[in-house]
Amino acid sequence: MNNQKRVGIITALIGLVALIVLLNASTSAPIINWPMEAYLGTVFTIGWMTGVPDFLAYLLAIVVFVVVIGVCYKLGVGLYRIMAGRG
Repeated sequence: MNNQKRVGIITALIGLVALIVLLNASTSAPIINWPMEAYLGTVFTIGWMTGVPDFLAYLLAIVVFVVVIGVCYKLGVGLYRIMAGRG
């Protein structure tokens, strides 16, 4: 595993944690429950705003989290290339 991938994975994890913290900023739930609260909150928001069936809201919420991870990964790899002078 090269440094680009490491930086991309670390950036993706930071982005995922930042999203979870953002979605749970005002809750009184314990920190251990924050990932599930963020996921279920996203499911509720998608289902309420669009009126899609429940199973589709769950799938779309997963897609949202995967897209955030993918975008943060690509940002991390791109930033590493710029910082290392390879871009």
